[in-house]
Amino acid sequence: MTEPFSVPVTVRGYETDVQGHLNQAVYLNYAEHARWALLQAAGISQSRLIGKGVGPVALETTIRYHRELLAGDEVEVTCGFEWGDGKTFRIRQAIRKTDGTVAAEVTAVGGLLDLEQRRLVADPRQYFKELAADPAVFGL
Repeated sequence: MTEPFSVPVTVRGYETDVQGHLNQAVYLNYAEHARWALLQAAGISQSRLIGKGVGPVALETTIRYHRELLAGDEVEVTCGFEWGDGKTFRIRQAIRKTDGTVAAEVTAVGGLLDLEQRRLVADPRQYFKELAADPAVFGL
């Protein structure tokens, strides 16, 4: 089994709350950063998505916190897509400290929005296959 796609992030002091913990909203930023980095690694830019008339949308996001993160902590944010047969897909992510400790898990349900019709496309997997220079990054 191959390692999931991941990006490194260092927790910055201004991202922490009064207790010194990483602010809960910033976990979402880290997850989003990893998703866009995965798209870029696959060869998909925002302009290519727009050119195809689609845009990714988040339909549901769940964060499960396990361990605190503090300013200066270095983490890896993983990102893996799970495909079904419908209009949506799942994204599973972990925010892991360098010692392997999972600080948080993020699970999201997403889709691709047809920018003209304002509805989800029927088969987002096919769009990603067509747009990606490297569909294997998506597990395709």
